[in-house]
Amino acid sequence: MNIFNLYLDKIKKIIVTANKNNLIEIPENLDGINVDLAPSKFDCDISTNVAMFLSKANKKPPDVIAKKLIELIKKEDDKIENITIVKPGFINIKFKSIFWNEFLHEVIKNNINFGKNYESKKKNYLIEFVSANPTGPLHVGHCRGAILGDVLSNILLFNNNKVTKEYYVNDYGNQILHFIKSVYLRIREIIFKEPFPKDEANLYPGVYIIDIAKNIIKNNKNLKFDNFDKISPLLTKLSVDESLQMVKVNLKNIGVSHDNFYRETEIVNNKEVESVIKKLKDNNFVYEGKIKAPEGEDKTKWIERKQLLFKSTDFGDDKDRALQKEDKTWTYFAGDVAYHNNKLNRNFDVLINILGADHSGYIKRISSAVEALSGSKNKIICKVSQLVKLIKNGQPFKMSKRKGDYITVEDLVNEVGKDATRFIMLSRSNESEMDFDFDKVKEKTKDNPLYYVQYCYARISSVFRNINRKINDDVKINKFNFIYSDAEIKILRKLSEWPKCIETAENKLEPHRVPVYLYDLSSLFHSYWNMGKDDETKRFISNKKNISDDKLIFLKAISNIIKSGMNILGVETPEKM
Repeated sequence: MNIFNLYLDKIKKIIVTANKNNLIEIPENLDGINVDLAPSKFDCDISTNVAMFLSKANKKPPDVIAKKLIELIKKEDDKIENITIVKPGFINIKFKSIFWNEFLHEVIKNNINFGKNYESKKKNYLIEFVSANPTGPLHVGHCRGAILGDVLSNILLFNNNKVTKEYYVNDYGNQILHFIKSVYLRIREIIFKEPFPKDEANLYPGVYIIDIAKNIIKNNKNLKFDNFDKISPLLTKLSVDESLQMVKVNLKNIGVSHDNFYRETEIVNNKEVESVIKKLKDNNFVYEGKIKAPEGEDKTKWIERKQLLFKSTDFGDDKDRALQKEDKTWTYFAGDVAYHNNKLNRNFDVLINILGADHSGYIKRISSAVEALSGSKNKIICKVSQLVKLIKNGQPFKMSKRKGDYITVEDLVNEVGKDATRFIMLSRSNESEMDFDFDKVKEKTKDNPLYYVQYCYARISSVFRNINRKINDDVKINKFNFIYSDAEIKILRKLSEWPKCIETAENKLEPHRVPVYLYDLSSLFHSYWNMGKDDETKRFISNKKNISDDKLIFLKAISNIIKSGMNILGVETPEKM
């Protein structure tokens, strides 16, 4: 029950009927009409701009239109207690208690499924996220993008869309060669006591390389490691498999899983790069040309040469993009174009890429390629996960970095746990850089948003325990006539926002809206709970171990929505804290 959509539909029907009765003029398109929450200073439940929207068509001031509409709305709805007009022409509506009683009935009836959008057209999404080079464990930079992709998937699934979560394994190219050589040299170090060349450029120095080498030796006792070129193809597969296993453990520790791990070597071996280049050529999107020196590059050292280029400027990019290197091998971009063509061939409605902050400049070229291949501007959406700064004692936090020259996901989870990692990483928009403050994450105060939300659920659980009931048990609803206090009305208004929160999070692909909403709801509840400190009649728990059915239903509704939101976030809701 999305009350905003419900009343938007009602208002549209009312003005269409009024137009048929020659009471009011309406334009052909009614998309500009909104129904939203009013600012908190107004004592109303919803507000609409319909009078301002119709002012131009009727050539009358909004307040004149509003007065006419108020009478029509009142006539059609007996659950409205009061309607007021606020300059320059907003219509504010306040509901009777019966409306909120019916609303609570819907929340309880739907349990944790309340807020699902059953009406919108469902889509088939492919979400690619993380896709870090399989050369070692994940670091904190990957962590935020992993959680963003996972929770975005949960939101889309909650609304009954179909979602495939994919990790693209870049197991081909120079970085993999450096990684494999590092593993090979560590194997030689272990077996033949040959010193690892610590000063050699491009080698991976992390201790985890030794772990990979030991596992390969242990599980492949008949292999000979005396010729790198000869063993390199098999060693590549073994090393990447070991690294991917490490990555999967990292992901599991933050509650993330993927449906597919799609390997770049499959793209290469199936000649998909050659195939997509031919497809682009056939459609006149490829030509031989020269690229000028990039901004900031020393032009005296830049050599212009003819190379195969993709016409990405046809789609708004700032320059055309190279598909082939000087030695005629394919560029990284060419491989990515082939991979995205592969995605398109799997017939998803929407492709979503979650990219790290260092890849934001890559968005235009890949969206240009997808548009060229599919003929659609809106086929791919790229979301950038911005940087995370770790703070402890007010200073940048440096951990013991056993895994190499970066702070790992394993380090972070060991320090604060899965739930804190997931919740805090989502507490700000992915487009904003964020500070992850270890001290605040461990506090038991409202400055720790995870604690504040979990404590809200635990407090409600304590009420149920006090009357020997379980919070997850169904609450049977008979007819009731709850008379609400101002504090309860504020909470009801917040509860009514939940379907709108989910709808907006889906439409705008903004998962951070969920933890922000849960924190706001919890703040209202804690204020409501604390009223019992000064007024014994407002306490939920007493020695008498009784509580009215009305209050129990009210608390159950709050707990249902918190449980639902925390499930979407992949975070626990403890019953005791």
